[in-house]
Amino acid sequence: MVVFSPLAYPGYDWMTMAVSELSAVGAPSADLANRLNCLFGPCGLVSIMAVCVAVANIPSKRFRFGVYCFAAMEWLCSVGYPCFPWVSDAPNTEAQNVMHLLVTVLVVVFSLAALVLIVFGAKKAGQKSLGIWAGICLAAMVIGPIGTGLLPQSVFGLFERFGTFSVVVFNAVLGMYLFVGKLEPDNTREVRRIGQ
Repeated sequence: MVVFSPLAYPGYDWMTMAVSELSAVGAPSADLANRLNCLFGPCGLVSIMAVCVAVANIPSKRFRFGVYCFAAMEWLCSVGYPCFPWVSDAPNTEAQNVMHLLVTVLVVVFSLAALVLIVFGAKKAGQKSLGIWAGICLAAMVIGPIGTGLLPQSVFGLFERFGTFSVVVFNAVLGMYLFVGKLEPDNTREVRRIGQ
């Protein structure tokens, strides 16, 4: 969606404009963006809910709660943004745009909480490498708002993508860990190795 939707939006500049402007109400690329993005939400939810089931027996409560916060954030994205898409030609104070910004604040809070909890719970959970991934994504998520707030508007879109893509990347990492069987508690993996 991020790569091909700008083709339907004359004048879209990814360096200065947010990703959400591609699917905003009234944007020329909205229809294409929504079609290209239609599987992301459901697939992301299926993946994170399967991860929630997989980590249910991991001994670190902090790690488990981090994954559950990440799942809550995914649900907020999948429900909140379609309910309150950005209205491109309206001011930030327009009711729908206010709700869009509120959803964004909640998404950021849940994302930060999730990544921090996973970073600090990863070692006890036997998931040190996943903790490193969470740390990298957390750093990107923090760099994004700092860049958009402190640097010129000419690089707003670039830094906005740090925050946006960090969540997408971490969701993909969780899905891959699940797919290759790395989300089991250490003792389960040990029993499986002994049994083989």
